[in-house]
Amino acid sequence: MVAVSPDLSLNPPKTREAPAFHRLSRRIEEYWELARFNRPVGTWLLLWPALWALWIAGEGQPNQKVLIVFVLGVIVMRAAGCVINDFADRDIDPHVRRTRDRPIAARRVSPVEALVLFAVLLAIALYLVTFLDLLTIKLAFIGAALTVSYPFVKRFFPMPQLYLGISFGGWSVPMAFAAEIGKLPRVAWVLYIAAVIWAAIYDTIYAMIDREDDLKIGVKSSAILFADMDKMLIFVMQAMMIFALVLAGQNMHFGEWYYGGLAAAGLLFLYQQWLIRDRNPAGCLRAFLNNQYVGMVIFTGILLQYIYAH
Repeated sequence: MVAVSPDLSLNPPKTREAPAFHRLSRRIEEYWELARFNRPVGTWLLLWPALWALWIAGEGQPNQKVLIVFVLGVIVMRAAGCVINDFADRDIDPHVRRTRDRPIAARRVSPVEALVLFAVLLAIALYLVTFLDLLTIKLAFIGAALTVSYPFVKRFFPMPQLYLGISFGGWSVPMAFAAEIGKLPRVAWVLYIAAVIWAAIYDTIYAMIDREDDLKIGVKSSAILFADMDKMLIFVMQAMMIFALVLAGQNMHFGEWYYGGLAAAGLLFLYQQWLIRDRNPAGCLRAFLNNQYVGMVIFTGILLQYIYAH
């Protein structure tokens, strides 16, 4: 009787490659989530002001290299900002319903891993800006310092949503003008003010979702500071933003296409007021998300202004 050896090609030995690959894939997913790449709305909110500024500074034809660097830079810096923010809030997020399942808060990513990821993202962002001029590089380092400081300043600053705009939401505007024309004209600072106010608007609406949890754990926010005047003060800020953009349009001698974009933004702001009328968390979230369209219609107005009026 002849012994028959088993065909090893039909029954390959089990290896550790599949489990290792699964673990690596899972780590990448956790880092992806930590950097909020799975939630691009925040990226759009930061990208729109940069695009406004690039098109105005470039008179409707921004430099292609500058445009690519800014788009990539905004994506990477937004991710870096999310990582350092979650690192700073690692002992707060577990107590907030909306944030308790974030990778660091849920202890799926360690603080050390988060710091390494932040350093890598920041290094990529600063490398990208080296393709631009010296003034833009200097502004980029200031912007990076402001971004890093935001999660810690909000510990004691009563209106961190405003500081978010100053440090993160609008800093790409002066950088865009520096990169395109090498200087910072008056219209650059007017657009910067509009972007700062806009960040305060949408982040205050966002903070309304967490107000009850924030009150319990002592976190500061403009939603808490404004209290029962929140909707009215958000409306005031919306009016201030539109007014700042009108001033920018007058400075640039823009016409009906641009103001049509501002009118559309105003209608979206009214819609947001309707969404937050009862301060319902679901309505507040929808109002926050709606701001990506505010940025889009303003940019569309600028784009059409240069296409058809110039």
